[in-house]
Amino acid sequence: MKNNDQSTLALAGFLLQIKAIKLNPAKPFTWASGLKSPIYCDNRITLSYPKIRTHIRQEFVRLILEKYEKPDVIVGVATGGIAQGALVAQELGLPFAYVRSEKKSHGLTNMIEGVVEAGQSIVVIEDLISTGGSSLKAVDALRERGATVKGMMAIFTYGMKAASESFLKSDCELTTLTDFETLLQKAADENYINEDELRSLMEWKMDPKAWSDARI
Repeated sequence: MKNNDQSTLALAGFLLQIKAIKLNPAKPFTWASGLKSPIYCDNRITLSYPKIRTHIRQEFVRLILEKYEKPDVIVGVATGGIAQGALVAQELGLPFAYVRSEKKSHGLTNMIEGVVEAGQSIVVIEDLISTGGSSLKAVDALRERGATVKGMMAIFTYGMKAASESFLKSDCELTTLTDFETLLQKAADENYINEDELRSLMEWKMDPKAWSDARI
């Protein structure tokens, strides 16, 4: 599920303006997985722009109150969701915690940092959803603690089929502030990309691996 059309378009425009999202089908980016991609997203950049940072925070807050009222705790997913989650928790006057990608190898070997107790209701904040694997790993850790995860919210999703299937299987509702289709609409309307580039981006969305393999 995504936010309303006006808000998703506005945020897509912000992300393109500040180059938090870059589009370049001619010179693909290489993700950590080795996959070649015509799009690269780094939403941490939004933190450097107070107007955009505030817009994102307020949209998260609005959606949380509309959908879930107030949970007991806001939890961010390391690392991109930590700052965003802390801003949301501060605005709502709620406790904040975050989930590491792996347990610490020393000390208390925590995966969850901060206070999360059995029975508490949680909304999880992420910056980006690709396949959903690392995000849902955080959800699993919170459920193992005995917390109730009401849902996850993220700034942006690539809209990959694998992610949709994973969130459905995990019975975790995902809400995003904007998404791949909205981004392409905004990019085309404002001439960030031409028709050939738009077509290439849509082909990537249909089958990222095949698109990547064709460019190796």
